[in-house]
Amino acid sequence: MKDEREGGRLRGEASPATHRYSVLTDHDIYLFREGTHARLYRVLGCHLNDDGAHFAVWAPNAGRVSVIGDWSGWDANAHPLQARADGSGIWQGFVPGLSSGSTYKFRIESAHGGYVIEKADPYAFYGEAPPATASRIWSLDYDWHDQQWMSTRAGANALNAPMSIYEIHLGSWRRRPDGTPLDYRSAAHELAQYVQSQGYTHVELMPITEHPFYGSWGYQTTGYFAPTARYGNPQDLMYLVDTLHQCGIGVILDWVPSHFPNDAHGLHYFDGTFLYEHADTRQGFHPEWKSYIFNYGRHEVRAFLLSSALFWLDHYHIDGLRVDAVASMLYLDYGRKAGEWIPNPQGGRENLEAIAFLRLLNTTVYRDYPDVQVIAEESTSWPRVSRPVYDGGLGFGLKWNMGWMHDTLEYMAADPVHRKYRHDRLTFSLWYAFFENFLLPLSHDEVVYGKRSLFGKMPGDRWQKFANLRLLFGYMWTHPGKKLLFMGGEFGQENEWSHEGSLDWAAAAQPENSAIQSWVGDLNRVYRSEPALYQRDFDSAGFEWVDCNDADASVVSFLRRGYDGAAPVLVVANFTPIPRHNYIVGVPSAGRWEEILNSDAPRYGGSGVGNLGAVQANPIPSHGRVRSLTLTLPPLSILVFRGPND
Repeated sequence: MKDEREGGRLRGEASPATHRYSVLTDHDIYLFREGTHARLYRVLGCHLNDDGAHFAVWAPNAGRVSVIGDWSGWDANAHPLQARADGSGIWQGFVPGLSSGSTYKFRIESAHGGYVIEKADPYAFYGEAPPATASRIWSLDYDWHDQQWMSTRAGANALNAPMSIYEIHLGSWRRRPDGTPLDYRSAAHELAQYVQSQGYTHVELMPITEHPFYGSWGYQTTGYFAPTARYGNPQDLMYLVDTLHQCGIGVILDWVPSHFPNDAHGLHYFDGTFLYEHADTRQGFHPEWKSYIFNYGRHEVRAFLLSSALFWLDHYHIDGLRVDAVASMLYLDYGRKAGEWIPNPQGGRENLEAIAFLRLLNTTVYRDYPDVQVIAEESTSWPRVSRPVYDGGLGFGLKWNMGWMHDTLEYMAADPVHRKYRHDRLTFSLWYAFFENFLLPLSHDEVVYGKRSLFGKMPGDRWQKFANLRLLFGYMWTHPGKKLLFMGGEFGQENEWSHEGSLDWAAAAQPENSAIQSWVGDLNRVYRSEPALYQRDFDSAGFEWVDCNDADASVVSFLRRGYDGAAPVLVVANFTPIPRHNYIVGVPSAGRWEEILNSDAPRYGGSGVGNLGAVQANPIPSHGRVRSLTLTLPPLSILVFRGPND
C-alpha cells in the first residue's frame, strides 16, 4: 500500500502519538480544511499538560466562546477562549492548574442573534455518566499487555481466516443480582471466558460510544471519542479489550457515522448554525429516526468522523469497525417519499458526498491499519461495497448479507410441510454469494420489537423448535461467509431481547438450552478446525452444489473446499421432520467420509439418528460424480462430513 508521507509522517497524521496537548500547526489547519485530518483528537478538545489544560473547539459562527467548569463554579466570564486569526473557526485557550477528572463544557454565544448554549466537548475522551452531560478532563494513559495479539492479529482478521462474531449489548449481557449492569472491568473476565468456551473468534460491542438515551442501545451517539461512562472510565474499557485480546479474541466496535441526536449538549446546532448537519431538513434530518444527518460535504465534518474512526483503533486497539446504517448514507431518498429529498447535482438519488467520505474512510483505515476490518451494515444491492476503492468499490472489507438473513429466516419460519414451495429462499443466496465479501448476520435487530426470539420464530412443537434452531445455525455456519450471532441466540433464549434486563441465564442452564449451547460451541470449533469452511468464503471455487433441486424432500447438499491440501467438507441438510433412509449423495472421492457434526446427536437434544460416525464411498455414480454415499438423514437436521483429500 502506498506510503504517502509528508515531513516524515503519514498524510493525515498531525503529530507523533501523545496523550498531552499538541499545538495546532499550520499543517493541522490545512488538513482540517481539506477534510483529510485523521487525528484531530490530538489537537482539538481538551489536553492536559504539566501546568494545566489547553482547550480548542471548532465554532466558526460563534461570537464568543468560553470554557466553563466545576473549578470556576461554571463562571461564563472566567476563561474566555480566543478565535484563531487564520479563519479556521477554531477557538482556543489555556487554563492553568487543572487536573484529571474536572468537568467542563463550552459556552457558546452565536455571532448572530441571541443564541447561547452550553455544549459538551465533541472531542472529549470521557464524560459524566448520563443523565449528566458535562465532559471530563482525562488522560488516555494505559499499560497494554496484548502485544502478542497485536503482532499476530493480521492473521485472525484476514479474509481467509475463520471469523465467528458474538454480538453483545454490554448493559444487558449479564447483570448483577441487584439488576445493575456489569461494568467494563467486571465483564472482562466473564465475557472472555464465556466467548472462549463457546469458540468464537471475535466479540462485537454494540455502540459503547457515549449516548444520552440508554434505550437507543448506543445508536444515538453524542460522544464520538468517549466510551459511555455507564460502565466505567476509558481505562476500564481498555482493560476489557486488553483482556479479550490476551485470550485470543478480537474486538469489533459498532460505530455510527450516519446520524446523531438533537440533545442540547450535543452536536446539533452547535454554534447557533447547522454546523455538523445540513440546514435543509430534506438533507439533514432522518424522518424515521428523528435524528440529524452529518454534512459529509463539509471538509471539517469529514475530518471529525475520520478522526473518530482512527481514534478507536489508535487508543483502544479495536480490531474492526462495523459501520452502522450505510444504506442511509448512500441514498438521499432513504426513508423519504417523493418530494421530501433533494437530488444530487446529476439528478440522482445517490449521496455523492457520503460515497466520497466512505471511500476516504476505508482508504485511510486500511492505509494505517491493514490488519483490521471495516464492515458495512448495508441492506441494499449497492454494487461493490466490499471491493477496493481503486477498483471502483466503496473499500469495505466485509458487508452484512441482509438478503441471506431475510430469506433464510422466512424459510425457517415456514411449517416444514410448506417449505418445498419456498425452496428458492434457501438456495437463492448462492447466486450472489461471491459478489461481495459477505458476513452472515443474525443480529439484535431480528429479536426485538415483536419479531420474536430466534427460538420463537421456529415452527412446530418444542422439540421441533430446538431442532429447527440447530438446523438454522448449522446451515449458517456451513454457508459461505463469516458469521455473526447476537447474544442469547446461542442457547435458544425464548424471550425477545430486552435492553432493560439480563439475558435469561437461568434458562441457559436448562438441558434443552444447554444442548443448543453445546451445538453452537461445537459448530465454532469444527468451523475453526476445517479450512474448507472458511478459507474460500469469497471465492466460488470454495463452494459446489451437490444437489440444490430436491425441493420435494426439502434437502440440500453441497461441498465446501479450502486451499490445496485441505480436506473437502460435505454438508447435507434435511429441512423436514421426516427421517430419510438410503438417501444417496454424490461425492468427488473414494474412501471414508467422517461424520464430524450431526445436529440430531443426543448431546444436542436430538433423537440420535445418524450414520455411526462415518460412511464409506460407493463406486456408484450420482449427481454427476463417479462415487456416492448412502446416508440416513435425521429429522430437521444437518450433517457435516470430512472427506479424504481429492
